Amino acid sequence: MSKTGALDLASGLGGKINKEGVKSAVDEYEKYHGYYGGKEESRKFNYTDMVNKYYDLSTSFYEYGWGESFHFAHRWSGESLRESIKRHEHFLALQLELKPGMKVLDVGCGIGGPLREIARFSSTSVTGLNNNDYQITRGKELNRLAGLSGTCDFVKADFMNMPFSDNTFDAVYAIEATCHAPDPVGCYKEIYRVLKPGQCFAVYEWCITDHYDANNATHKRIKDEIELGNGLPDIRSTKQCLQAVKDAGFEVIWDKDLAVDSPLPWYLPLDPSRFSLSSFRLTTVGRLVTRNMVKALEYIGLAPEGSQRVSNFLEKAADGLVEGGKKEIFTPMYFFVVRKPLSE
Repeated sequence: MSKTGALDLASGLGGKINKEGVKSAVDEYEKYHGYYGGKEESRKFNYTDMVNKYYDLSTSFYEYGWGESFHFAHRWSGESLRESIKRHEHFLALQLELKPGMKVLDVGCGIGGPLREIARFSSTSVTGLNNNDYQITRGKELNRLAGLSGTCDFVKADFMNMPFSDNTFDAVYAIEATCHAPDPVGCYKEIYRVLKPGQCFAVYEWCITDHYDANNATHKRIKDEIELGNGLPDIRSTKQCLQAVKDAGFEVIWDKDLAVDSPLPWYLPLDPSRFSLSSFRLTTVGRLVTRNMVKALEYIGLAPEGSQRVSNFLEKAADGLVEGGKKEIFTPMYFFVVRKPLSE
């Protein structure tokens, strides 16, 4: 089960970073980003360090506020956030036509919430690829508690250089994860390599939309806030992502920004203008409670120094995501299904 209490949050802050090193890790992480004057080239060159620091610093906050699945979802009226997240995962499994016994790869799996849900839903064996030690340790414990250690596992590796033989997996998916890649073509080529011929890859990508204007200062600020608060080297456009997957060798089956026709906005859980008891911790009041709790935990020494700053840049990201969603310049669910040809 997810870590849901204040002490759970405090004990996980900083991930594998020792308590004394959290503040300096926050300093280093913030310097990578445009919001603090950092350069895109530096983020791409140092993406492994940047992304690892991000998830060491943020994972406990995610689990505390969001649960085990760290992603957004297309959502129907009357549907809870948790229900929409599960349906979002089931939809992906259905698009991949997963069948019992298939060997599946989750690229950038977090602590394995989607991995476990998809494995249960489809009766498949799912391997989670992740380059963060803390998330893997946490994911293995959650697999054990769910009774899925026999069918689900984790491999620590960089998705730009996977430790798998060619043509290993029957299906591959990524949920809001390959946005961390410094080079989308290189990332998609690795996925292409490990996927069996004739089989499919499905992905939810974080993208800027056609409404984004690089010369608009407000749009640029929103993009910078999202990159800072989510460990991203750069947010690519939907067109760039689709071209990258084609350049990697895939055949496109279909693609669509699923945010466009979502009955409820995907950013609704983070919108300060709404209130929800079922996802109270994500509301304005809930975020205020969390902010003051983290401040108190840091003051008395239960949370490491720098924890408040992590909370702050995650809140800044939440504000950027809501604003980007409302202006329709950003989507976290540009979805496409592609196939590796039977013969090359």
